[in-house]
Amino acid sequence: MTIVAAPIQASAARPANPGLWRLWRDDVGCVKARDPAARNVVEILLTYPGVHAIIWHRLANRLWRSGFKFPARFLSWFARLATNVDIHPGATIGRNFFIDHGAGVVIGETAEVGDNVTLYHGVTLGGVSWSAGKRHPTIEDGVLVGAGAKILGPIKVGACARIGANSVVVEDVPPGVTAVGIPARIVREPLRRGGAGGRINLDHHLIADPVGEVLSILLDRVDFLEARINHMQGRAKGLAAETENQLERLNQ
Repeated sequence: MTIVAAPIQASAARPANPGLWRLWRDDVGCVKARDPAARNVVEILLTYPGVHAIIWHRLANRLWRSGFKFPARFLSWFARLATNVDIHPGATIGRNFFIDHGAGVVIGETAEVGDNVTLYHGVTLGGVSWSAGKRHPTIEDGVLVGAGAKILGPIKVGACARIGANSVVVEDVPPGVTAVGIPARIVREPLRRGGAGGRINLDHHLIADPVGEVLSILLDRVDFLEARINHMQGRAKGLAAETENQLERLNQ
């Protein structure tokens, strides 16, 4: 059976509660649209730990929601042991989910992840509170999270937003923007995210440098102030010379 690459945008015609087989098929199918190194379905199924992690999570999540808490936790522990990806069985994950490289990813119990989301290695969707209830992030459809990024607390990352590598996000991120830094700040307004043939845009090198931009502004300001000081010093010297000449004429 051929598995085709899933499109970036979710289809309105999809069933609200798809079966496990359809979810697994979509998770495998979306890989070729997001990883240029993916060659065929057999290779994806056998060698992609991010795919293995989501396959095990789908099953563990069904057990968790059916009240079989311990089997769900045990299955998620086994998946972590096999894939180095730690997804709590209570986490809600949408369709066409892809973890590229699949190493060191942590997703907490109350995290909610939409459709067509891509995470790179080292991403954490973590909590910052001991209180019960919602304590992990909500990631809306089409979000891309760069390697090593940490998204902490019951915040929301809007649809089609991008989080730069190694950023720490502790506040809501509007839809369609790019956020980078510690703590993360918005550095780019909404842009078209799609690539050729419906593939996602992987231009990670186009992320702006907010610290560099601030330093550039400060250097420009310093240059301007130095120029003004030099101008004022020149005028002061001119006035001093003129005053001295006037005093000499009066003394004569």
